[in-house]
Amino acid sequence: MNLDAPGGPVLYLSGVTVTFDGFRALQSLSLLVEPGELRCVIGPNGAGKTTLMDVITGRTRPDTGDVQYGEAHDLTRMSEAEIVHAGIGRKFQKPTIFRAHTVFENLELSLKTDKRVLPTLRARRSSEQDARIDEVLGLIGLRGKAEVRADLLSHGEKQWLEIGMLLVQDPGLLLLDEPVAGMSDEETARTGELLQSLAGRHSLVVVEHDMHFVESIARKVTVLHEGRVLAEGSMETIREDPRVIDVYLGR
Repeated sequence: MNLDAPGGPVLYLSGVTVTFDGFRALQSLSLLVEPGELRCVIGPNGAGKTTLMDVITGRTRPDTGDVQYGEAHDLTRMSEAEIVHAGIGRKFQKPTIFRAHTVFENLELSLKTDKRVLPTLRARRSSEQDARIDEVLGLIGLRGKAEVRADLLSHGEKQWLEIGMLLVQDPGLLLLDEPVAGMSDEETARTGELLQSLAGRHSLVVVEHDMHFVESIARKVTVLHEGRVLAEGSMETIREDPRVIDVYLGR
């Protein structure tokens, strides 16, 4: 895990406020994620989930508040590229893969290397890089499809490939936005197993609407509502919280 302070939190947000044209998307939001933790973030539409991800990845600058990755990285002062290089990977809801390339080539192109044209043309993979690609192929269950073109994969396989493209960069923190949207039941179950297998080596923050999926993987859940943390704790605690029932889960 690519962190400067292995003893402290991997992610720390305190008093984060984000305003768009007078609308407060986040209101004094605070959040702490420990190394190796698998955190699920849920809440109704407009609760601030996407804005939270945007703040962590540098796409949106907070009006106020602290956003720290490890001890040495103040994310509010870093570019999106610097944040990726520091060890934060984000998967969006729709997979962004190189459809005309094979599964193996997608992973190869995602390695942490100098992406300028000449170094890329001259590059030769090291044995360590080959081993990393093979390890990730095994993790995402696509070793048997390494030479298959990405646009021929099923929807779930494309999602796993995109997770693999993040994993080859060995991020300390993975942000996953609705990773099982549109998946079959079997693909959803396999995705849950994959994310649980990654926790420990990586920290994961999973934003998801599928409550059955959340219940199957959740260790700790954060509920957002109107840009604030409404509740936090185990799935059992969250399910019985009257405030959460009222604004999100229903009776």
